[in-house]
Amino acid sequence: MQTILGSNGQIGQELAKELNRNYTQSLRLVSRHPQKVNETDEVMAADLMNFDQTNAAVAGSAIVYFTVGLPMNSTMWEEQFPTIIDNVIRAVEANHSKLVFFDNTYMYPKDARPQTETTAFEPIGRKATVRAKMAQTILGEMAAGRLDAVICRAPEFYGPGKTQSITNTMLFKNLKAGKKGYVPLSDRTLRSLIWTPDASRAMALIGNTPDAFGQTWHLPVDKPQRYRDLVQLANQETHSHFKDTVLPMWLFRLARPFNQRIQELFELLPRYKYDNLFVTDKFNTRFPDFKTTTFEEGIHQIFSEE
Repeated sequence: MQTILGSNGQIGQELAKELNRNYTQSLRLVSRHPQKVNETDEVMAADLMNFDQTNAAVAGSAIVYFTVGLPMNSTMWEEQFPTIIDNVIRAVEANHSKLVFFDNTYMYPKDARPQTETTAFEPIGRKATVRAKMAQTILGEMAAGRLDAVICRAPEFYGPGKTQSITNTMLFKNLKAGKKGYVPLSDRTLRSLIWTPDASRAMALIGNTPDAFGQTWHLPVDKPQRYRDLVQLANQETHSHFKDTVLPMWLFRLARPFNQRIQELFELLPRYKYDNLFVTDKFNTRFPDFKTTTFEEGIHQIFSEE
């Protein structure tokens, strides 16, 4: 049995498809209101803030995937994520399961230094601090020999379906609707973006590779591109003349006191001022046959789907 905690999100849904397709049909999907992805899926409703429910969700699982997301709300993250990850770790350890932890890059420095698996955490902001503590808790349990786990880290998403990210929401969604695309701070800096199905495929592969455990892995991405180049790829794909508009920092500062969404976004904005260089050499060397989706292929799919 392999179990996905947080199965209703885009990553969890794609993960369920990949696991069923290539690894096992014995899948348990867990969320507050879970829905089957594959016909053979077992679904279980659970509140991960409750240890007994978390333990029941994990029971009997050889591998547990943590893909839990919360709304972009700093207070909610601070109040819920520490309890959730503590419950999950306790349940995984009690049931002698393996943990595959899906992580983001919020805790990394927000500058142009290349990011590798050994990059030291420099969390700035409330959400970054929460994610850093979660990862450090897992690393501590791994180092103590109590937890058999692996951390799979990904940069910002872009992708099909209901993929949620700054890039999908501000740029591709608008372009697809025939509107002007917006980008924060600069369209000249290099962006590392991960295609959401790639993130799930890579995580399934790592989770089913025994010698990958006990480590942190950067999940695979295509070579970084500038936003202005992504707009040109969209133009080539659709034979259009899309343009993007750069939103400067002063505009975000002006709107911040009056818009909760921008308030929550604010701590992430500095990363868009610099090149974002997410290094995946470790994964590419260990799994040379993995086919990473190119930006051309991803943009083709985004503009082809209904």
